[in-house]
Amino acid sequence: MRLIFVATGDIALPSFRHLLEHGPKPLALVTQPDKPVGRHQVLTPPAIKTEALAAGIPVLQPGKIGDISEELEAMNPEVIAVMAYGQILRKNVLTLASKAIINLHASLLPKYRGAACIQAAIDAGDATTGVTAIHVVRELDAGDMICDRAIPIETGETGGSMHDKLADLAALVLQDALDKLQADEATGEPQDVEKSSYIPKLERDDGRLDWQRSAEAIERRIRAYDPWPGTFTLVAEDGKSKRLKIFPPTEVVDLNLQPGELAPQAGDLIVGCGTGALKLTLVQPEGGKRMSAADYVRGRKPTSMN
Repeated sequence: MRLIFVATGDIALPSFRHLLEHGPKPLALVTQPDKPVGRHQVLTPPAIKTEALAAGIPVLQPGKIGDISEELEAMNPEVIAVMAYGQILRKNVLTLASKAIINLHASLLPKYRGAACIQAAIDAGDATTGVTAIHVVRELDAGDMICDRAIPIETGETGGSMHDKLADLAALVLQDALDKLQADEATGEPQDVEKSSYIPKLERDDGRLDWQRSAEAIERRIRAYDPWPGTFTLVAEDGKSKRLKIFPPTEVVDLNLQPGELAPQAGDLIVGCGTGALKLTLVQPEGGKRMSAADYVRGRKPTSMN
């Protein structure tokens, strides 16, 4: 099977490695251009590009994938497989593969179309999530479903740990989809639009916590948003408002406090929520390093959060 792989995010790495080991070996990798990273803005390639070059796979990095449609067409692909690429495929790309263009999506569609689907499933308290292979159409994540696999969301799961599990699962879903395509059994099941939801890309400021929410909901959000975009609150220190980053794990406790009020227990950092309270374990004060909540309380003596 003649296949082109289109991906940028690290979540696609296990699927790419699966193709290298088990086939079909990709004709080429299409990925995003190298980007400046870090304080010194060093131009850095996607990790998947580095692995492709090491494996002798040609790499294409167009600003817009539509600009290389003729080059892709010349490869005569039967399948184009996409995961976490970061661009919507336009009409001149959607017609290039003779069998199908498929996308590996990190949710159990039709629920959670869009970008931050891993975080959304944990944040909502879902029991399971998974990966779905779909046919690519012009509408985002709306194509017919070829196959999927589900896994449980374990207690204490974070966005980071779930990302890694789904990355490994995606390789199996890709193989399932390719097997169906090879057997001409991948016509796909239409999505139920009534059950769909759209999740936009998360920005850093989306991580600000709202202490009016229940302790259970805030605990899930702290896990869901770790490591990106992270969660934070504004805390009163010596009459000044400072930013405080908060990390999992946290513990829901049965205390009656006002939202944002801190419990008087010496040595603990317990914050009142809309319902219940939350005991924090790891924090990072503005201008400081990550530390235990107990050390933070002793050194900074916060009085409230908002």
